[in-house]
Amino acid sequence: MKTILIIGIGAGDPDYITMQAVKALNRVDVFFLMDKGPAKQKLRALREELCRQHIKDRAYRFAEAKSPPRDTAPADYRASVDELNREKQDVFECMIEGELADGQTAGILVWGDPMLYDSTIRNIEAIAAGGRHHIEYEVIPGITAVQALTARHKIALNRIAEPVALTTGRKLAEGFPPGIDSVAVLLDGEDTYRRFADAEVHGDMEIYWGAYLGTPDEILIAGKLADVADEIHRRRAEARRANGWIMDTYVMRRPAT
Repeated sequence: MKTILIIGIGAGDPDYITMQAVKALNRVDVFFLMDKGPAKQKLRALREELCRQHIKDRAYRFAEAKSPPRDTAPADYRASVDELNREKQDVFECMIEGELADGQTAGILVWGDPMLYDSTIRNIEAIAAGGRHHIEYEVIPGITAVQALTARHKIALNRIAEPVALTTGRKLAEGFPPGIDSVAVLLDGEDTYRRFADAEVHGDMEIYWGAYLGTPDEILIAGKLADVADEIHRRRAEARRANGWIMDTYVMRRPAT
């Protein structure tokens, strides 16, 4: 039997990791990494630093494989994601076959929490169900980018007794969810918040935005959307050019009534 631990490691600060995750790290023989190119080397460095800080008196290593390329403008988004996940499953299966011996434990380090807009659980579940490998797996929760964002801005995620929608930029582009006053938005590569910046049309929306949360590159901007939308757009573009990648999220709210 081979064991795989899917470990949520938080949004970037090594101190965001939970004690349960620290214990999980100290069970791992080999960490599976998917290489996403030179621009993402900082992400690997953050993972390595996290392991250096939290793993004590245990030998471990990293096994790296090339991440399948993603179509950034697919005609059929769902079909494209399904195909990407099948390709990732093939990569993981190769690492399970070639890098993990019977009785050993592999770790997959997932930014934030594995349950939120991440396919690692689905991919390992599919491999386990396929039956080619005798594996068992566990999921260890982590601090999400949404949690880190609200803590850094010193706000509650919800207004009193009101619901919150967790959504993507792609879905938000279809319109603000009906009956919802607050949204937490992830995976927005198109600056969708700008569509709601006209106060005469949408009212005085508020936004709490953050990028590279918990890292030395962290950027935080908050205020009325009409006032800060252009600044967020500019800072986001500058940061992406400088780093070659960006991870950001935001909470947006309708005006209080």
